[in-house]
Amino acid sequence: MKIFRQISEFTSPCHPVVTVGVFDGVHKGHLEIIDKLSAIAKANNCESVVITFEPHPRLVLPHHAELKLLQTLDEKLERFEIAGVDSVLVIPFDREFAKISPHDFINNILVDQIHLSHVITGYDHFFGQNRQGDFDMLAQMGKQYDFTVDELQMVTVGNNTVSSSSVRRALLDGDVRLAANMLGYVYSITGEVVVGNKIGRNIGFPTANLKPSNAHKLVPGQGVYASIVKSKGINYKGMANIGYRPTIDADHLTIEVNIFDFDQDIYGQEITLSFVERIRNEKRFNSLGDLQLQLANDKIVASRMLEGF
Repeated sequence: MKIFRQISEFTSPCHPVVTVGVFDGVHKGHLEIIDKLSAIAKANNCESVVITFEPHPRLVLPHHAELKLLQTLDEKLERFEIAGVDSVLVIPFDREFAKISPHDFINNILVDQIHLSHVITGYDHFFGQNRQGDFDMLAQMGKQYDFTVDELQMVTVGNNTVSSSSVRRALLDGDVRLAANMLGYVYSITGEVVVGNKIGRNIGFPTANLKPSNAHKLVPGQGVYASIVKSKGINYKGMANIGYRPTIDADHLTIEVNIFDFDQDIYGQEITLSFVERIRNEKRFNSLGDLQLQLANDKIVASRMLEGF
């Protein structure tokens, strides 16, 4: 997969098939678009091109600074490659770029720079200054500039419409299984293992405390989760806790994981923590002994949930 990080760098040997969007999460709705993109590109013996933006526009525009992301750029690019995209153009997004009208975006970028032949959009896609561009504008300008347009309809999982917002809601509710069903993969956070208070070690359940690499990455809702931990390319089973550890009256949110059958010093190392299933709410225990008994039961439940991983 080729990656271009400036519009001026982009080259293609043909008139490519294009889709444009933020694609936070690269969920099943996005994959429907990418599958269609690839199919049309192959049928026309040309390239599939995804145009996306970094940082997320809502982190740049006013009143949206609190947005939490489902993916870092590197994670997003990895998902594009898995999906079989030929080329990705990552456009640097700033307030100046946000002023580009949808007409100019189509004319100056899609037509003059990308030389597209076809564009595919989702059912709720808007673009350009103040999100004024839509499918109808693309279709109208396609007739003028000789490119064609497809619009794909919504994708659902059960009674849920798949979108980045719906995935965020599921994760914040702690419903990591629903989030995985909408994403098509298990949600994860990558970060550095930092020193904690080592109370878990004293009761037989040592934990690795995770500091996420990206401050904008969404952290699932508080609770205990059956988890997979990737360290140095190897996957281990474990159980993670997200919360304030009320039994010891901690004063800040922590992400910590007890890795099963693991006894290595990984302080300062990077691990990836994936949330497979929620076990229970975080709760206060009367003593560390009571907590220890609960953790022993949690391990049994987590091990059952992780069968097959």
